[in-house]
Amino acid sequence: MTTIHLTTKIKATKQIVFDVSRNIDIHQQSASKSNEIAIAGVTSGLINLNETVTWKGKHFGFYLTHKSRITVMDLYSYFVDEMEEGKFKTFKHEHFFEEKNRLTIMTDQLQYETPFGIFGKLFDYLFLKKHLTQFILERNKILKVIAENS
Repeated sequence: MTTIHLTTKIKATKQIVFDVSRNIDIHQQSASKSNEIAIAGVTSGLINLNETVTWKGKHFGFYLTHKSRITVMDLYSYFVDEMEEGKFKTFKHEHFFEEKNRLTIMTDQLQYETPFGIFGKLFDYLFLKKHLTQFILERNKILKVIAENS
């Protein structure tokens, strides 16, 4: 299992950051480099507990779909999205929000497993972990700008 752990500091309340980070429209904006769009489930606005979204985007030259469900939500502090259908063996993305002195610390913890045994592990080591890290960093950069200007 691979884990990616990223922290982003945002000058906005944790409620604003929490809502921006679960906004489907903003995610589509932040994922524009991969042409990622929501094609089923919640396709715009805020996603909530037990709701699903199916994404379609171009990664590594292929159009892929990924269906996630919000499996845990503690309003304004924490939520989890987990893959229900997609190319990963497992995929769990935890989102943590902590506010200190009008600054929100947003922490992403992504854990996933690749299929295809040693070939999946090699692909992860050579390409996938870096790709996913850059994807989340780009997403968080956009979230930061939007939240700080809300």
